[in-house]
Amino acid sequence: MNLAALWHDLECADYREDLPVWRALAAETGGPVLDVGAGTGRVALDLARRGVEVVALDRDPQLLAALARRANGAPVETVVADARRFSLGRRFPLIVVPMQTLQMLGGRQGRGEFLRCALAHLAPGGLLAVALGDAVDCFDDEHVLPPPPTVRDVAGVRYASRLLAADDEGDRAALRRRREVIGPDGHRSAEDSVVRLDRVAPDAVATEARAIGFAVAPHRSVPETERYLGSVVVVLSRPGGRPRPADRP
Repeated sequence: MNLAALWHDLECADYREDLPVWRALAAETGGPVLDVGAGTGRVALDLARRGVEVVALDRDPQLLAALARRANGAPVETVVADARRFSLGRRFPLIVVPMQTLQMLGGRQGRGEFLRCALAHLAPGGLLAVALGDAVDCFDDEHVLPPPPTVRDVAGVRYASRLLAADDEGDRAALRRRREVIGPDGHRSAEDSVVRLDRVAPDAVATEARAIGFAVAPHRSVPETERYLGSVVVVLSRPGGRPRPADRP
């Protein structure tokens, strides 16, 4: 069993509120689209099943293996690489970075490394769209208790993941989850998982990107729901003409 993919699905795959933004951007620019931090394919497969060619990049080969199995003929190519250090030998009219992936790259230096890579991989006039949110806002006066766990049963074994806390660590937020496995005999085992996200404002990312050579377009937004935080999508462009699919550097 691909446990890495199972936990990733439990903790990420149900999120759909941002999909209209990525669909709209892909419709505006055309393909191919580079999906950075693609995981098991939440965004990449959604676009590919609508006929958009997608290159899915992630540093975890187990997650991309699950994506490749699920593609089932859809136009998706997978690439195992670090978002801060990749070289694909091609340019894209659109690069998307969903699910606060940019906030997992190690602060301003990591963001800068990624932004330079992204700029080198954008066609003239191409767009880079990056989702940002503040995980500390997961809990507030109206949401003081953790949400219910997400659960999946596989071959008589129950896997459950529950968000326990979103701790303010100053320039980072720590998302703390409890992962629990319940066997057919009722035996339980559990471990805690922590993911840390940089806390950075959309305008700060836009300023960093402008200094590297991007032009800044108006932000877009993903609305908040009862279950999920909203987010801001920073939209950047490579100066030049209209995006041209699959330009070569």
